[in-house]
Amino acid sequence: MHVLILGGTTEGRRLAELLDGAPDMRVTSSLAGRVAAPRMPPGDVRIGGFGGVRGLAEWLRTHLVDVLIDATHPFAETISFHAAEAAAEAHVPLLALRRPGWVPTAGDNWHMADSLPHAAQLLPRLGRRVFLTTGRMGLAAFADAASAGQDSDGLWFLVRSVDPPEPGTPTPARMELLLDRGPFTLDGERELLRGHRIDVVVTKDSGGTATAPKLAAAREASLPVVIVRRPPVPEGVRVMTSPEEAAEALREP
Repeated sequence: MHVLILGGTTEGRRLAELLDGAPDMRVTSSLAGRVAAPRMPPGDVRIGGFGGVRGLAEWLRTHLVDVLIDATHPFAETISFHAAEAAAEAHVPLLALRRPGWVPTAGDNWHMADSLPHAAQLLPRLGRRVFLTTGRMGLAAFADAASAGQDSDGLWFLVRSVDPPEPGTPTPARMELLLDRGPFTLDGERELLRGHRIDVVVTKDSGGTATAPKLAAAREASLPVVIVRRPPVPEGVRVMTSPEEAAEALREP
């Protein structure tokens, strides 16, 4: 069985580890190439895009893929819908591997947003010193908020990202860039919020444990947190919530 895993997520790497070396199983992991030094999974690895739906469908047919696993980031909406269309075109079964989203607990002060621009609109009434952890690809939404005439002159952003934004990317006028990669610790997140005098946190509902300590630190400090909701999984796609569940599904007769 040839399994193609889309994504460079922790869950995608774990699934590749579970399948690596299994009898009658060949695993290829496809990484988007957006991270400069990705953590490489075992097995065969390809880096870069496919050229849209048709390119992915052709790759599935040419390389005799038996099952396609969409283990991309929960917010990688475009590739997820491309995967669904390509799998249907190539008549290849598709599974989605998605870590569960975060759930608020007692003491959380969460404000849900439908998009990054919506999150930017919420900020002026919540705080002035923003810890922004939505990744380098979405910074333009927060630059646009100021240019749209919102009351954001007083906003300052601490932007944490694995890699710096591409040259020419619109960014907030007042920001400090912190290049770092999880997993993060609760003590470290407490110190970061305290040291930078953060009064509001912005994050996507990525789920998982690697970046969750910021939520606990914000809860302890009674800070508001803006949570951007996930986009939906394409209709009809079977969803697995753990690498172990996905590996077991692949072993089903």
